[in-house]
Amino acid sequence: MVEPVGNQYVVARPVFSENSFGEEHKKVHRYHKTFLDNLRVCFRCSPQKAKNIATGLLPITSWLPAYRVKEWLLSDFVSGISTGLVAVLQGLAFALLVYVRPGYGLYAAFFPVIGYFLFGTSRHISVGPFPVLSIMVGEVVTKLVDEESFGNSTLTTSTALDDEKIQVAATVSLLAGIFQLLLGALQIGFVIIYLSQSLISGFTTAAAIHVVVSQLKFILQLPVTGCKEPFSIFCTLGKIGGQITNTNIADLVTALIILVIVFVVKEINERYKAKLPVPIPIELFVTVIATGVSYACNFKERFKVDVIGELEKGFKPPVQLDMRVFQSCAGEAFSIAVVGFAVAFSVAKVYSIKYDYPINGNQELIAFGLSNIFCGAFSGFAASTSLSRSGVQESTGGKTQVAGLLSAVIVLIVILAIGFLLEPLQKSVLAALALGNLKGMLMQFREIGILWKKDKYDCMIWVVTFLCTVVLGLAIGLAASVGFELLTIVFRTQFPKCALLANVGRSNIYKNRKDYVDIYEPEGVKIFSCPAPIFFANIDFFQDKLITAVGFNPLRVLRKRNKALRKIRKMLKKGELQMTPKSFICTVNGLNDSDEELDNNKIEELDQPTNMADLPFQIDWNAELPPNIIVPRIDIHSLILDFSAVSFFDVSALRVLKATLKDFIRVDVDVYIVGAHDGFLDKLERCAFFDEEIKPSMFFISIHDAVLHILVKKNEGCSATFKPMKEMGSSDHYIVNTNGELRNRANTIPTETKF
Repeated sequence: MVEPVGNQYVVARPVFSENSFGEEHKKVHRYHKTFLDNLRVCFRCSPQKAKNIATGLLPITSWLPAYRVKEWLLSDFVSGISTGLVAVLQGLAFALLVYVRPGYGLYAAFFPVIGYFLFGTSRHISVGPFPVLSIMVGEVVTKLVDEESFGNSTLTTSTALDDEKIQVAATVSLLAGIFQLLLGALQIGFVIIYLSQSLISGFTTAAAIHVVVSQLKFILQLPVTGCKEPFSIFCTLGKIGGQITNTNIADLVTALIILVIVFVVKEINERYKAKLPVPIPIELFVTVIATGVSYACNFKERFKVDVIGELEKGFKPPVQLDMRVFQSCAGEAFSIAVVGFAVAFSVAKVYSIKYDYPINGNQELIAFGLSNIFCGAFSGFAASTSLSRSGVQESTGGKTQVAGLLSAVIVLIVILAIGFLLEPLQKSVLAALALGNLKGMLMQFREIGILWKKDKYDCMIWVVTFLCTVVLGLAIGLAASVGFELLTIVFRTQFPKCALLANVGRSNIYKNRKDYVDIYEPEGVKIFSCPAPIFFANIDFFQDKLITAVGFNPLRVLRKRNKALRKIRKMLKKGELQMTPKSFICTVNGLNDSDEELDNNKIEELDQPTNMADLPFQIDWNAELPPNIIVPRIDIHSLILDFSAVSFFDVSALRVLKATLKDFIRVDVDVYIVGAHDGFLDKLERCAFFDEEIKPSMFFISIHDAVLHILVKKNEGCSATFKPMKEMGSSDHYIVNTNGELRNRANTIPTETKF
């Protein structure tokens, strides 16, 4: 019975062990499906299930028929034009990160949008080139294409080199798409959960550093060849430093001016986004101005700047796959697949929560997989979603992926008709635009201090991920970072913060005894808590912590007692020991039998329960013993193990736990287990955990139930004056006279404790 009294509550119920609770409250029998049952459900078909599968695999069939033309079309049209213009510029800029000609970035801004329009579930993200993925593909290109083997840069060799780079970039992108498609088809999109927010933040920040370094060659216009992982960033910086005197000042000045303008306007967009109807499309403005100035002033001839050059009209035929690339970059392709999906899904999830519509992680994998396969087959490179481009699509009023389709139409117009207008644009301007889009990623450095205050493990993951990715490269760095992240989880579960609990405030609340002043502990009772699963990797740590907490090793005490019994039997047999009502009397001095002699090659007998049936008296091991017999004294009679936070045990841990509990029971310490989750007792039954010494009766519902049971049991056994007494004026409160068995931190002994 529970009665609320103001902001307090009063509970009156019996003390429950697991057995008594099960007898009083019958459990509902539940049928648990077998593997065959789930298999039947999986392969069962109905018209509704077939329709759900079809709409799930092709989401456009569900949302397009419900499209509100009058309400949404105009917003999507405006959003699509704005997003398409930004996509054109970012496609050209991010192509430089892949070390291919800028025109191929337009393919990466076009083909993935078509695939996602048909198969994607998010309404607001803008699919296309993403700087992190572009630099990851660029590292594969650098790894597999040896620029030095092509000799001097003639027109023929330059074309062959470009074709080789395009083939590698397209092939690795297609392979990444295959990985995404397989992960989605196998319904294992949960792989994304192994990339925490701290890891993604540290990784993208490090990738931004790689982007900055890779774009320096275009800003300075230096003929720097790519470097292979690991330590590629230091190699690139070394090559740039060696040629720094050859910097093209016109390109450098142009890039710096563009960077300053872009950063300032983006800061304005961020600060006044609530007042601005749409963000200022600064990339579009500076591109138009820079192109016009470069063309009017003939920068290419006057200052020898490097420009985009001729943009081929139309599309390329499907690329011929290179199996050498498939075999050489499977690991990098998998990293690209996972990172691309992780970034896109995290952005899509933000918008789905904001606008209250569902997204499907596995279907998103399928959508991106098909998009990247489609893109790679037609000379594009891996796509994800750009945060800035998605922000433009959402902030300009985009309602559905119709806006994305219209943005692809803008890219298509540039590819087929007006691309030639961008030919005078300097590559240093594209590099500056690429760096301008990294502002948000570079600002993630601020998270270090925030994470240090919130969670030091997450802060370590961020820092280690950043350092590994910067030093080792993106692919190797990501693998090392995931390994370190999993290691922190193993460390936290393998070395949990075990603690001794005590009663706080004389109620039914038990907390860490080190954290509170007003605590009470039943005399002779230890309450031990472990806040982690117990399995083969941490069972030894659990055992050590338990022994440290109680202050003795029960197995050693048991062996000492059995050795002492052997000595006592030997002394009684020789008449060297007599028993008086008060103590033992030893009639000889200097008994020095060695432990080895007493063991008599029967060490296993020392681990058995002490047997005093053949002795004419019972031995109190905490009283005075005969001379030359030393046995550690034990100051506890009960041990409570709080397993409320233990989610699972494995067989190895149960084997060690059973042996440890037996050791405590054999040295006369009663063991109680509380808070075990449902099904734990059933598992113990299956594992043959119970026997004559370890019984189900040791399991209790809560710590307080076990404590009350111990107090009643001990007082019934040793004191006839114990009885629960009702408190004056209360029908639900009881005062338990503990006869001095509760103590506080200052060792004062209260006469009464209210429970």
